[in-house]
Amino acid sequence: MASPSLMDHLFQRTLDDVIKGLRHQQTLESAFIAKVVEDVRREIKSTELPTKSIALQKLTYLNSIHFVDMTWAAFHAIECISSPNFAHKKIGYLAISQSFHESTPVILLITNQLRKDLKSSNEFEVSLALECLSTIGTVDLCRDLTPEVFTLMSSSKVFVGKKAVGVVLRVFGKYPDAVRVCFKRLVESLESSDPQIVSAVVGVFCELASKDPKSYLPLAPEFYKILVDSRNNWVVIKVLKIFSRLAPLEPRLAKRIVEPICDHLRRSGAKSLMLECIMTVLNSLTEYESAVKLAASKIHEFLVDDDLNLKYLGLHALSIAATKQLWVVLENKEVVIKSLSDIDPNVKIASLRLVMAMVSESNVAEICRVLINYALKSDPMFCNEILGSILSTCCRNVYEMIVDFEWYVSLLGEMARVPHCQRGGEIENQLIDIGMRVKDVRPELVRVGRDLLIDPALLGNPYLHRMLCAAAWICGEYVEFSKNPIELIESLIQPRSVLLPSPIRAVYLQSVFKVLVYCLHSYLIQSQNVTCDLSLKVPDVSSIGVETSVSASLKATVDCEQDNLRNSNQSYEDLSILDDGEGDSSVSALLGEKSLTHESVINLLNLIESALGPLSGSFDVEIKERARNVLGFVDLTKQELGDLHIRKPNVNRKELTASAIVELVHEAFSKELGPISVSSQERVPVPVGLILNENLAELDEICGDVQLPSTSSSSLVSPYLGETAGFSTLQSKQDPELSNEAASLLAEHRKRHGLYYLSSEKKEVQTCDYPPANDLNSSTNANDDTQDLVKLTDQSFVLKRKPNHAKPRPVVVKLDEGDVVPLSGKKVESEDDFLSGAVREILLGSEAIPATSTIKPSDKLPSRKKGKEKVNVNLHESKENSAEGEKPDDENPSLKRRNHRSHGKERSRKSSGKKNADEKQGNEDKEKKKSRHHHSRHKAQPRADMPLNVDAQTGIIPDFLL
Repeated sequence: MASPSLMDHLFQRTLDDVIKGLRHQQTLESAFIAKVVEDVRREIKSTELPTKSIALQKLTYLNSIHFVDMTWAAFHAIECISSPNFAHKKIGYLAISQSFHESTPVILLITNQLRKDLKSSNEFEVSLALECLSTIGTVDLCRDLTPEVFTLMSSSKVFVGKKAVGVVLRVFGKYPDAVRVCFKRLVESLESSDPQIVSAVVGVFCELASKDPKSYLPLAPEFYKILVDSRNNWVVIKVLKIFSRLAPLEPRLAKRIVEPICDHLRRSGAKSLMLECIMTVLNSLTEYESAVKLAASKIHEFLVDDDLNLKYLGLHALSIAATKQLWVVLENKEVVIKSLSDIDPNVKIASLRLVMAMVSESNVAEICRVLINYALKSDPMFCNEILGSILSTCCRNVYEMIVDFEWYVSLLGEMARVPHCQRGGEIENQLIDIGMRVKDVRPELVRVGRDLLIDPALLGNPYLHRMLCAAAWICGEYVEFSKNPIELIESLIQPRSVLLPSPIRAVYLQSVFKVLVYCLHSYLIQSQNVTCDLSLKVPDVSSIGVETSVSASLKATVDCEQDNLRNSNQSYEDLSILDDGEGDSSVSALLGEKSLTHESVINLLNLIESALGPLSGSFDVEIKERARNVLGFVDLTKQELGDLHIRKPNVNRKELTASAIVELVHEAFSKELGPISVSSQERVPVPVGLILNENLAELDEICGDVQLPSTSSSSLVSPYLGETAGFSTLQSKQDPELSNEAASLLAEHRKRHGLYYLSSEKKEVQTCDYPPANDLNSSTNANDDTQDLVKLTDQSFVLKRKPNHAKPRPVVVKLDEGDVVPLSGKKVESEDDFLSGAVREILLGSEAIPATSTIKPSDKLPSRKKGKEKVNVNLHESKENSAEGEKPDDENPSLKRRNHRSHGKERSRKSSGKKNADEKQGNEDKEKKKSRHHHSRHKAQPRADMPLNVDAQTGIIPDFLL
């Protein structure tokens, strides 16, 4: 394609034209953008830099606003930055900063151009190069351009110097060895007379200290001087952030800075500086009571301010104080409670967190009642925030705050009936977890689960389906604590359960199976007791097997009850198990006056058979399998009960196996399920001889000979049909008449089992004629007065069961220490990165120094007053330090002897040829250093191979802390 001509350049659309064109587009915006990109691709190939730069400018705009790919224009951006025109260079640097990354292929081509612009006499070109380096600087770029950045740090132009100091942070992060070159000058810049340079340097040290504050303890005197003397609030705020990280490492430093921080807190009128002083006191100076009280008074000023931003900051400061100084929160309790009705959602959430921070074992019930009462009148978002806060607080450290678990389980049940509740998953986890851990609360769990299952309004809320799944599982697992098991079956097989998802309906069916087995087992126990009473009427069955014996007991029971129930027309509800009035939930409750009879058992089996019969042909495999299992069990049981009812004289022993099966299944379901530790999988030993490959490359060799089916066959055969589908394909090849029949069968299978095929365009929508469940879109009035909200603390949320604190706390099953989750889930890294190691080597010397030792400020680094002299340690100071417990290197002959021996061994290994090569290389290095020293503007330049000769001291900056 030919390059654009002069006429094309004259009629080239500018960026303003593109923006105006986009604003006029209503529906064809994408087509217009595609046309502009096409024009850009043509214009950017022009040899004229004005045309190229305008095209690149338009492409940069489209990339930033409409995310148009511009990686293909990387080389054209490099061409623009090489232009002598500043406007073209500015556009090129913007495009590079926006689109370049470490994997850009042409990124190394800009190294020389960056070096050239960094040495330019135009400070604006230098600024562009520094900004670009701070954005896209890679390891190679930072390594190659470190000398230029080091030179610019001492530039006479403040505009350039402060940007060079800022670029140092990127250079240190990518190339830690640059610390050996630039760190000394960075420290010297702390004493600069220009406030902009000092501000930039303090910002860099604030970011560096946030990663590893221990390495920057020797710089505490310089930071303290800035804290006391500086009048720039921004700089003081950054210094306070640094001290908040350094003070926990050195208690004497905290003692030294507490008074200047309190002075700033008393005299400063700037809210930003006042807030940072408060944060520093609450995070690092909590041992000083006077400072904490002063900070608490300032927090109260934030809370009562009309500005919502300041109120939120005050609540945030209270949340920090709640971890160590809870009394600060209690003093402002009324203000926190009033903030729950604020119009700002952030303020409401912050106050909610503070309310939950005041929860204890004695007031958890009252606070939960107040919050749930308030959630009934709140908007959906804040309502779920309240419920989530209650759930997360009450389950902390394996429910350590809960004393009355019956109250808490009833509270979980009431949460489901709160409008807009969307915490069904969390409630599900806690219901199951409490059932496994706390045995004494299982009767209450079954009662709450039964109330949830019989509530038809909950079935239509998709957010509560998981909670209904937990209720069904609990009622099936702990059915022995139920007062009316037949009522549980009625609620589990009710018609509205069709609204539930398939996995939850499968849990319902499994619970029906468990309850049915429990009822039949109870009926067998009752029959055995009746047999004992009628032992004189029952013939001797000692010679027959167990199954025949149990069947005989069932037969005797039927004989005893047949005359009483033959003419009765009682309903199914009259034959169910009723409450005995005393709350007895054991099996003995089934053996009272109103117990299971033969007719009630038959009616129960008929009810289950009629309800689960349609599910045996369900398209869902899980539901179909579970329904057929229950129906098969029902058929087997009804056959034996029917045989006994009609008194067959000669009954085969194989036909009377239902009672034995009931015994076995009930025994299997009686196995208790307990909680599982989160670390149980880690304790499982790896089997001997198990080899785990990192990838599945061996499958290529195994499956290399496998041939994929042809397109024609795979279009008709589903891969889910397995071997049967493959056999049908072969059969269709052999017999053409059967191919049409096979195709029709496959089409029918696709129609019936559409779940396992590709989704069709039209999906069947299942209608529901039931009334809607909890309307999540209904609006509630939450604009109450502040006084009404304060009075809310005296009200109580009426629950079905109030907490009983007089009752002793039940036993909560706990596993190993992995059960208790610490409040701060972060692990402290003990290893230093390369940057911290390089900083310590510069500040503390190249010798191995303990983590708690550092140097004196007078011995640490040469200041501007000292000039460029080397640091020397006085013998008197060394003796004082050695008296404190540590010997200097001069008084440690063993260390000197070890170093001398190691150097002697290294010299003995060198050959004569290598010595000559080293000497030759050393001479060349000396000549280069001399020439560089001669042409350099500076008298001295830091060298990476010559660290400061500083001895390690035991005390941390002792002169400064005295």
